[in-house]
Parts: sequence; C-alpha cells; structure tokens
Amino acid sequence: MTERLATGAPTAWGSDAMQNRIRRRYRQERLFRGLGIAALALAGGFLLFLLTTIVASGWNSFRATEVQMAVTFDPARLGVDAAAAKADPNLLAKANFQGIMGDASDAQFGRGVRIVSDGAWLTLRDMAQADPSILGTTQTVWLLTTSNIDQLAKGAFDLTIDAADLPVTATEIALWKRLNSEGKLRTGLNALFLTGADSVDPELAGIWGALKGSFLMLIITLVISFPLGVLSAIYLEEFAAKNRWTDIIEVSINNLAAVPSIIFGLLGLAVFLNTLNMPRSAPIVGGLTLALMTFPVIVIASRAAIKAVPPSIRDAALGIGASPVQVVFHHVIPLALPGMLTGTILGMARALGETAPLLMIGMRAFLTSVPQGFTQPATALPVQIFIWSDNVSRGFVEKTSGAIIVLLLFLLLINGLAIYLRNKFEVRW
Repeated sequence: MTERLATGAPTAWGSDAMQNRIRRRYRQERLFRGLGIAALALAGGFLLFLLTTIVASGWNSFRATEVQMAVTFDPARLGVDAAAAKADPNLLAKANFQGIMGDASDAQFGRGVRIVSDGAWLTLRDMAQADPSILGTTQTVWLLTTSNIDQLAKGAFDLTIDAADLPVTATEIALWKRLNSEGKLRTGLNALFLTGADSVDPELAGIWGALKGSFLMLIITLVISFPLGVLSAIYLEEFAAKNRWTDIIEVSINNLAAVPSIIFGLLGLAVFLNTLNMPRSAPIVGGLTLALMTFPVIVIASRAAIKAVPPSIRDAALGIGASPVQVVFHHVIPLALPGMLTGTILGMARALGETAPLLMIGMRAFLTSVPQGFTQPATALPVQIFIWSDNVSRGFVEKTSGAIIVLLLFLLLINGLAIYLRNKFEVRW
C-alpha cells in the first residue's frame, strides 16, 4: 500500500518480494495457531495426568474387603436375656458385641491377631436388632477387615521386597494368603466410605460427614452473599451518585476480591468466634466466613452484567412510563441475571475448595458423627482431605484421593446446576 501511494502504480502482487511477504505472513499465522494448539494440548495433558493420577490412586477407596467368619450370638456373652431381647430389640443396643466378635476372631485366626476391623461389631449389632431370633445361634457373616488386610487384598503392597520394609507383618501376609486361597475374602463396594464420618481407622473412615458439612456451609454462603452482592451491585450501578464515596467503595470491593482467603479466616475468627461467641467449628460460622470472601466476587460480576445491558432497554422502559425501580427490576435484572449467576458460580466454586479460612475458625475437628444442623460441629471436604493427607497410614492415601474425586464430582454437580439455571434464565436480544 505504501508503494502504491508513493508511486501511484498498482501493487505488484506477483513479484518475488510481495510473495515472500505473503508467505512470511502465512507462516507467522500458522506458527501462532500451532502455539495456541500446543498450549491447549499441554494444558489438557496436565489436566489428564492429574485426573488419571487421582483416579488411579483413589478408586480403591470405593472398595472394601470383608472376611467370612462364624460368629456365635451367645446371649450370656452378650450380657442380655434372650427372651427379653427378642421382645424388645432395643435392649441389644448396649450388648457386648465386641466380645463375641473378639471370641470368634481368636478362635479362627489366633489370639492377638487383628484381622477384623474394630468397628465390624456394628454389623453384628445391626443383624441382631433386625432379627433377634439369631440369638443363641451361630451365623456365617462377612465382616470388614483391618486396613492392612484390605490393602493386601487390593494389591497395594509390593510383596517382592523384604517383609521388614512393609507396614504389614509376616503373620498378616500369611493369613491373607490362606484366607484368599480358601475364598474367605471378598472385595466389593465400600458403602461406609460414602455414608460414614471420620475415623482413626482407615477402613472405617467416610466422607459423608465432611460432604454434608460443606453442603450446609454452601447454603449459608449462597443465602447471604448472593442477595447482598446483587443488591449492592444494583445500587452502585443504577442508583448511587458518582462521587468520591462511591469511588472509595468500588476500589474497596475490587481490593477485597484480591485479598488472600486466610485473611477472611482471621476476620471470621475475630468477629464470629471471639466477639459474637458463635459455636466453634459450626457450618453457620464457616458459611458466614465464606460469604465474606464470596461477596466481592459476586458484586464485581453483577456490576459487569448490569453494564452489559444496552442503554436502549432502559430508555425504552422509561419512555413508556416505567419508574427507575421498575426499569431495573423488570427489564435490566432479567437480562443481567445470567451474568450474575456466572459470577456466583465462580464465587461458590472458590468457596467450595477453600481450606485456609476454615482452618482458622477451627473446622478441622475430629468428628465421628454426621452434623445434623447448622450449629452443630462439622468439618468440610477440603479440610477432611487436608487432614487425611497428613496421616501416615497407607489406607488414608487412597482415602485422600477418593475424597478429592468426590469433591470434584460435587463441584461439577453444583456448577452444572448453576449453569442450567443460568441458561434457563438467559434472554437474548
């Protein structure tokens, strides 16, 4: 073009110089496209490697090993009257099922050898309460094994190395081989991992308590941060006067969105626990703390969504006699709602994976029961993962990866629901 303007002659597209320039431009375009594809492939490779590693090390946490045993439900050993227990099965709630389980284990595996999990007696209690007629009889039952036997059955240990370097004893290895050859071991779905709470024994540890705690906290976070964030964005964008005070508020909100999450944990500790004396390690405190962290993200995203609504929408509504409030809530908000939900998705996803602020408010308590309300002690799934990852027991390694899988699935479920709602309310113009 420069050559044409300078000389007045048409550009010689067939010249070698011009063809070289065209080839160089196409080469640069292909290089840029190749770099983009390479970047996407690299990111996808890292993501695939991460997911493969987590699934490979965590899928076994959804499986549990059981051993076949013959257990005698001796009323005298249980410490109950057979006739009374059959009439009222609730009397079996405090019976000595640990004793009959220990007797059966000593008789079949040898005294002092731990093959059956310490919590397996609960299965015996549930059996007796469901059918009290088994009192005084010997039943063949499948009971949960210890973590070492479970890991042996899943092939977690390399038995070719010196036994002294393994976390299992030679007696356990020999007994596992014998039981396996006799067909008295089976591995199936680990329902306890999906329905139980934390435990000191890996084979008894579950994620339902932490998952429910996370769900309760997210409810509190959403109920508080979403309406406050949206209303704040509406006021700042549609009604607030543009002066120095609103400028300070806008800068403060933008700064809050970049504050490290642990600072919000310190704020929650100072305000909700030390000042207001709210229950420690409760979902309501965790939800309030995460709401403080999520609030600025929702405000910023909601303001951007409101700005994206064309001014012609407002002018048309005002032109037909709508009040400013009607313009906002009848016309602007329905069009901006998908963008607001997008910001909420990002904020809630960040809140779901946070660990540091929850640690600051004491939500790393060891809890063996599932929380039943917003004010009861609870923990969260990210905190549970953090606690298990710090445990040296081999059984907790797969539990950690299994909990990460559950966290990712929970995150996909929450995001999928939010994306569905966003698309449902989306209005095109």
